[in-house]
Amino acid sequence: MSTNATMVTEFILQGFSKLKESQIFLYPLFLLIYVITIGGNVSVIITYTLSPNLHTPMYFFLANFSFLEIFYVTSTIPNILSNLLSNRRAISFYGCAVQMYCVLLLGGTECYMLAAMAFDRYNAICRPLLYTIIMNRTACIKHIIGSWFIGAINAIIHTSLAFSLSFCRSNQINHFFCDVPPLLELSCQDTWVNEWTIFSVAGCVIIGSSILTLFSYIQIISTVLQVHSSSGRKKAFSTCTSHLIVVTIFYGSAIFMYFRPKSGHGMTYDSFVSLMYTVIAPLLNPFIYTLRNKEVKSAITKILLKKKQDIDY
Repeated sequence: MSTNATMVTEFILQGFSKLKESQIFLYPLFLLIYVITIGGNVSVIITYTLSPNLHTPMYFFLANFSFLEIFYVTSTIPNILSNLLSNRRAISFYGCAVQMYCVLLLGGTECYMLAAMAFDRYNAICRPLLYTIIMNRTACIKHIIGSWFIGAINAIIHTSLAFSLSFCRSNQINHFFCDVPPLLELSCQDTWVNEWTIFSVAGCVIIGSSILTLFSYIQIISTVLQVHSSSGRKKAFSTCTSHLIVVTIFYGSAIFMYFRPKSGHGMTYDSFVSLMYTVIAPLLNPFIYTLRNKEVKSAITKILLKKKQDIDY
């Protein structure tokens, strides 16, 4: 790290500082979102664990996805809550690096976990006779490990490049967490390497996984349209629609945030766009996958009834 970089020992997260009149409402709102998100995703994991009939590849991925979402919101919301109660909204230099790494790790992992979930649905609907062979336990575990590996490599590359820069313009980040694009705005060095890396490495992670996901769903839709039974088409589309909602919110906002020219960053609406993939998507996940899924609702009902019987006994 260059000598100039040591001039900055902490960063100020501007976040929602311009919404001073609304901050009294933002704190309980974010706290409620955090509690609901954690509770909802924990419920999905518990339901999967206690329900043998849900021990299939689809719900295995969903349980791992919920586990990921818990850490994803935890990497940003507690810091948002702290800053809403503080006038300084400061984060240390190394604390910023750790937060950036965690957000990029979890975001990159989520990209390929969504792709793995789409691949699972593709095999279940388009190749049902080979499904149990292709999506066996070992294959599912490899998909999960591979997703975390890609996320880790993505995070290491971007974080190390970002924090090798010198920051001498300002220490005020126009965002609610330490992210790459707003941090590059503070550097007094040429950031073309970082920008090229975003378009190449992040492109492989975000665009690559979104193409794999899109391809899976194109094949699924094509297969479903050939089903003669209207009830069969409805059931298949219902299963995939929930996944597509999460995918659209996550990929759409992430692509908008990372694949714009540098001049397009630093705007106040960047924070609201980032909220979509760091906060809103994890919040919606347990509701979309459970309230629209009869098997999960049935499993939850059985668990609650069994718990009530144990208490009565």
